Amino acid sequence: QVQLVESGGGLVQAGDSLRLSCAGSGRTFSTYRMGWFRQAPGKEREFVARISSSGGTTSYADPVKGRFTISRDNVKNTVYLQMNSLKPEDTAVYYCAAGPTTGLSPRVEIAYNYWGQGTQVTVSS
Repeated sequence: QVQLVESGGGLVQAGDSLRLSCAGSGRTFSTYRMGWFRQAPGKEREFVARISSSGGTTSYADPVKGRFTISRDNVKNTVYLQMNSLKPEDTAVYYCAAGPTTGLSPRVEIAYNYWGQGTQVTVSS
């Protein structure tokens, strides 16, 4: 069992940066691959970024590639999402998720067993 708690969201202006954190509980945190997803008002939740259990492999959705960076600290049981050059279209509730490494694509929600409660990010123009 893994419990995830996101933090770091807020209201910023376009062009600003934010760093989201996701703190996980449990001794098995380092064995899970982690993902960040987001859900904008009136839209379905979408993949943002993911990182392998070791941190050695990352991938990003095209809209955030080059602006967002996912990282993790397995000693602190925490995964981060550094968001730079924020745009109004990045406004959403951001969720972190944990799941075992399987043959499922890390870009789909069903690959993840555990989810945080979400943190709101609002980017004003």
